[in-house]
Amino acid sequence: MLKIKENVDLKELEKFGFKVDEYNLWCEYHTPTNYKDCIMINTRNKHIGLYQTYNGNSYGILYDLIKADLVEKVEDK
Repeated sequence: MLKIKENVDLKELEKFGFKVDEYNLWCEYHTPTNYKDCIMINTRNKHIGLYQTYNGNSYGILYDLIKADLVEKVEDK
């Protein structure tokens, strides 16, 4: 499972296009053609949820987060 590192302030993710929605999750939406693509980060435990549909860009954004050293791999409990 992937999560944002504990020492990362979630405000730092705004430069990657993330915003808070009404469920207190950080999301990045893309609409290639008529499809929706989303990365959700739970603000309590910083776990990452990846929801990709056809032609989405979630993997590109996830790669950018990893490259910026903001993500770590953790054991699934």
